[in-house]
Amino acid sequence: MADSKQNMAGISVKNPVTGQEIGVVPKSTRDDVQAAVERAQDAQLAWGAASVEERCRVIRKWGDLIWENQERVMRVIRDETGKNDTGAFIEIIGLDNYIAYYTKHASEFLRPERRQPIFPIIQRGKVYHKPLGVVGVISPWNYPMMLAFLDAVPALLAGNTVVIKPSEITPFSALVTADLAYQAGVPEHVIQIVTGDGETGAALVDYVDMICFTGSTATGRKVAVQAAERLIPFSLELGGKDAMIVLADADLDIAASAAITGSCENAGQMCISIERIYVEEKIYDRFVEKVKTLIHQMTMGAGDGLDIHMGSMTNERELLRVEEHIKDAVEKGAEVIYGGKRRPDLGPLFFEPTILINVDHSMKIMKEETFGPVIPIMKVYNVDEAVRLANDTEYGLSGSVFTRNLALGERIATRLNTGDVSVNRTQAVPASAAMSWGGQKYSGFGGRRGDKEGILRFTATQSILVDTQIGYKPGLTILDPTTLMFLKLMRLARRYVPFL
Repeated sequence: MADSKQNMAGISVKNPVTGQEIGVVPKSTRDDVQAAVERAQDAQLAWGAASVEERCRVIRKWGDLIWENQERVMRVIRDETGKNDTGAFIEIIGLDNYIAYYTKHASEFLRPERRQPIFPIIQRGKVYHKPLGVVGVISPWNYPMMLAFLDAVPALLAGNTVVIKPSEITPFSALVTADLAYQAGVPEHVIQIVTGDGETGAALVDYVDMICFTGSTATGRKVAVQAAERLIPFSLELGGKDAMIVLADADLDIAASAAITGSCENAGQMCISIERIYVEEKIYDRFVEKVKTLIHQMTMGAGDGLDIHMGSMTNERELLRVEEHIKDAVEKGAEVIYGGKRRPDLGPLFFEPTILINVDHSMKIMKEETFGPVIPIMKVYNVDEAVRLANDTEYGLSGSVFTRNLALGERIATRLNTGDVSVNRTQAVPASAAMSWGGQKYSGFGGRRGDKEGILRFTATQSILVDTQIGYKPGLTILDPTTLMFLKLMRLARRYVPFL
């Protein structure tokens, strides 16, 4: 953790399953944040000067240590989020995937690239990718370990240092993961954690050279305005209202299973959670029955073991919103055919996976981000209606299409106004480090995670042209005879040499 004046009031962190306090972290002040960034600036000089290969070696060792200490990390994730083992392990796998991919390809992606100058016979050109300096990361509570470091890993490999402000609800996952980074040999102050609330995050935006924010669209707008005032680059991964389209020829067993997984993983607390399902009327009743049958097989709880399918929600505010959306839908004609209630016998924030039918776009459940384990299923007449309704949202993060006709599925995918679409699977693109992903509309802005773009966004481009005619002295004015000769040659050759 970055050195802090440690506001003695601190921030209490509670286990959502038991309601008991698991620890207290300091609320970092503006001075604390400024000091952390200044230390990061000093550390960046040596870290940025190290070879890409050396940075990859250290980060790869860090990934190995996370894997070796997965039980310790998973225990921390479970304690502060209420996740089950499966949910905690997904965070380990997700970050490990990114570390493996970027440590393998960073040298290739960051290598200077040759470019053709205007006079290639006597000149050579290159584009360099230089680190920005200090990158700030403001991460959310729903994936507190993975989302704190998915941005940090490529930023570090690009030669930047990183200051992370995790959610005050779940700060310990980031702290334990950063501790393993230092054990792996990451130099002092290259990664720092500043704990605190929204004021701490706002202070971070005021001092870093780039800011990455994952969270709500409302807060993302504030971050964008603050970053724009400083003219620093920013990257926003915001809310979603992801749609799933099920065509009449879909494999219903696969589609129903995907609907439950996509809606209820992490108790539905994902920006890429499936929050709306549109099913062609020919198979609507059979699909609903399939989902209802499968959901009876789900297990809930907070115990250890990968056989528990769904854990607790993380905070009361999100649970209240889920209840509000269900209540609004029922008052407007929707029907709850499974779930819809709290499970206080399991813990204060457990909520049953819920199936809603007879839904429409007059309901909050189909328009606003719900962020809970709810499966609203709407009947549509054809594909065109499904696409129209899927696009009828201010969000544009992800989506999915289910059909046996793969070519048709891909064509439908291109019609959805989202950053990514999976065909016959849900949430597949963000799991693939080699595929770039990010939101459209109110779901994101300023760069995408994954692939080459996911690391180059943490660099500044510098173009360098070298004139190889040593000893040649060009004229100082347009009237110089040599300059005039070049202009005449260009005029004559333009028709035959496209780059002139």
